[in-house]
Formats: sequence, structure tokens, C-alpha cells
Amino acid sequence: MRIAVAGLHIECSTYNPVLNREADFRVLRGPAMLKDQYFDFLTHFPAEFITILHARAIAGGPVAHDTYETWKGEILAGLRAAQPLDGVYLPMHGAMFVEGLFDAEGDFIAAVREAVGPDVPISASYDLHGNISQAIIDNLDMFSTYRTAPHIDVPDTMRRAVTMLVRALKTGTRPVLGWAPVPVLLPGERTSTQDEPARGFYAQLHEIEEPSGIWDASFQVGYVWADEPRATACAVVTGTDRAAMERAALRLAQDYWDIRDQFVFGMETGSIADCVARAMASPTHPVVLAESGDNPTGGGVGDRAEVLAALIAQDAQGVIFAGIADRAATDMAYAARIGGRTRLSIGASLDPSSTPVEAEAEILFLLETEEPRLREALVRIGGIDLVLTARRRPFHNIADFTRLGLDPRGAKIVVVKSGYLSPELGPIANPGIMALSPGVVDQFVERTPRRHTRRPSFPFDRDFDFTPRMQWSARAG
Repeated sequence: MRIAVAGLHIECSTYNPVLNREADFRVLRGPAMLKDQYFDFLTHFPAEFITILHARAIAGGPVAHDTYETWKGEILAGLRAAQPLDGVYLPMHGAMFVEGLFDAEGDFIAAVREAVGPDVPISASYDLHGNISQAIIDNLDMFSTYRTAPHIDVPDTMRRAVTMLVRALKTGTRPVLGWAPVPVLLPGERTSTQDEPARGFYAQLHEIEEPSGIWDASFQVGYVWADEPRATACAVVTGTDRAAMERAALRLAQDYWDIRDQFVFGMETGSIADCVARAMASPTHPVVLAESGDNPTGGGVGDRAEVLAALIAQDAQGVIFAGIADRAATDMAYAARIGGRTRLSIGASLDPSSTPVEAEAEILFLLETEEPRLREALVRIGGIDLVLTARRRPFHNIADFTRLGLDPRGAKIVVVKSGYLSPELGPIANPGIMALSPGVVDQFVERTPRRHTRRPSFPFDRDFDFTPRMQWSARAG
């Protein structure tokens, strides 16, 4: 069996002013995809995989329209050249926003369907923070999404999507898709599966699946920082027993609606001033302070300096701050060299809506790289060791620190631009606290402007009734 593989994987805040272009993505083409750790699991399936293109980036702003159209054209041309095909697998995120285009995944998946025709089954894997539309459902045959946030089941989800596709091709059985939207749109920081009620809610998904009638039960929390009509929570079910599928989807949708008021932050929260004071007064260490409003993995810009300013004002000591994206400041640190001192303007280089910090800095470490866009500099400002980066990037893994000569476990305070803490930083936090800071991924989602989100929708609206309804794929007949 011949299965084509292609996808575009990014989460885009419509409030982020910074466009994403090809240089912001990790792009794999052709056979190189199968050699990459992300896709090497495909070699364990009894199929021939025709790998075309996969572009993946951390969350950010909209994708430039010309970049999207170029990649879409390349993928469609690859699909046509690869025919005859038995199936298509689309590894996606689900929250891509292309400038000037609502429902980018709907546009992309519909184009893939047109290229391969109505008889070729298509399976997709998604992030649970992706958004679904009827156009997406109408052009897919199988669907599976992550069941954990933080996301520790990415490989498992991708395998589920491919397993269903191989099963359909081997048995000749064609499953159908149905979904049940739920007018609830909450941030991931309130719906982490490490905490209740999301933990218990997601634990039931595998109980709903059964070998013959329901192949996969998925639930999308949705992506709240995309102001577009498809932004919503929903249940998505793949299977062959329509009655069982409908019961499952409606049950999940109703359950989620019923617990909507129970979703709260899983960490201690507060203003920037409160969190800095709490971190400095803590008798235990390291305090991991998450700056949530500027979190690049949620779609934040990553260049705000309000937390840095607060730490400097309070003369905080023993701080590792990783990091702030500012290419000009990073390049100035490289020009000053290790051991040098220089005056820096830090922050507000990508999104001018915030205020930069002016400070004298000592250069401690410069990452060796031949590419200026990959530069990372460690500078010291008083008691703060600050990481400056030429590009937007998160610091969620211990290796992100150690490659710069830093040990987060030995710091008094570790500041990261994050929401809920990553699987590696969470266990060392003693304690972890989250600043409800400003930015394009503001945790106070109720105050984000909504011109395109369907209404009513919780928590933007509260006084309305809801009864779930099953919506079938057009391919279900």
C-alpha cells in the first residue's frame, strides 16, 4: 500500500503581529522525513510511505500568505506526481492562521482531497489545541488528537492516525467521521490534563473506544487565541457504528459543557509584582516563574521585558531568566564578546506595544553558531543571568539551559516564558508560579477582542443554554 505523508504544523495567535515565513519553520522534504526522529515510527508499518513535505514551527503569529501558498502548491504537486495512492496521512497542528484566510487547515485539507480524489482515505493527527470546522471533517476519513497537555503523547497520537489508515486499507473498511461542537473556548493553562477536571475527562476517552464500532474518540479543547469562526471545543469520533459514535460524541460534548466552570489554573497565579515578590520571599528553591502572557509556545511574541524590569527593580539575586527574543541586543552582546560590558536596550523589538529595559550588562557566554539567527547570549544584569536570543524560542528542557552553561536546579528563581510548566521543568519547580502577564496570549481571555469568534461562547458569554448536536462528515453519505 502506498501512503503519502505531508503536513503544515503551527499554532498561530491572531493577536500576534509577527508573520511567520519559511525561515521560521523546520522544513523536511522527501526521504529526509523518514530519517528524522519525528517520523521514523512510520518504518514500522507494512506500507510504502511517499514523504512529500512537512513544515513545523513553534507557535507564533500568522503564516505569510505567499509562504503558505508555496508549500500548499508543492504538496499538491507531490501528491499528483505520487499517484496512484492508496492513502494520505496529514500530521498537522490544527491552529494555523494564514494572513487573509480563515480556516487555513480547512483550505489545505480540501485541496488535498481534490488532488487525490474522493476514493483515497485521508487520516490526520492534531494537537488538542487545534480548531475544527465542517470543511475539515468533510474532507477527512480518520482523525486523532493529543490526549495530554503538556503534550507527552505526540508519537502515540501520530501512530493512532496511521494505524487507523493502515487498518482501513488492509480490511477494506471505510470509517466515517462525526463531530459535536461545544461553545466553550478556554486557554490550555486552565485545561491541562495534569489537573482536574481535564485529567479525569481525558482519561475516559480510551474507555469509549471499542474494536468494532468506534476507532478513535478525540476531544479538541480548541485554540483560544485565534479569533476566527471555527475556534471552539468539540468532540470528534471516527468509526463505523454511527449510533455508538453519536452516543459517544454527545456524551463527551455534554460532559465538557457540564464541567466548564470547574476549569481553573493548575498553578499559583498572580500579577507580575505579586509573583516576583512571592518568588523572592520563597524559602524553597528553585522557584520557577512562568510568564504566561508572552509564552512563545502558546503563540506569544517572546520579547516582552516587564518581568525583567520588575526583577531589576527589586534587586533580585540568583535569577536565571530564559529568555527574551531580541536580535539587536543579542548581536550587540556578540560584538562586546565574553567578559565585555555593554549598554543594552532589551525587549519590544518585535512587538513595539511593550516597553524595553535599558541596562548595563556583562557578557558571560555566547553560543557558538555560524548562523546569526541562531545566536544565544548569556548576560548578567545585577543578580540576573539573562538569556538573549536572536529568534523566538522557548526554554522548556534542561538541555536548553545546560548548553549555555546554566543549571536551573541551582538557581533561586528561574523565569521562563511559559504557561503550564513543561514535563522537565515541572518536577524541579519548588514551587512553580504563573504570572498573569500582558501579551498576545493573555490568560484573561475574556478581555481579548472578539470580532469573528462564534457567539455565544463560554467564557465570553455565560447566560445561555446548550444542547449538543452531532454533525456528520459529508463523506458519511
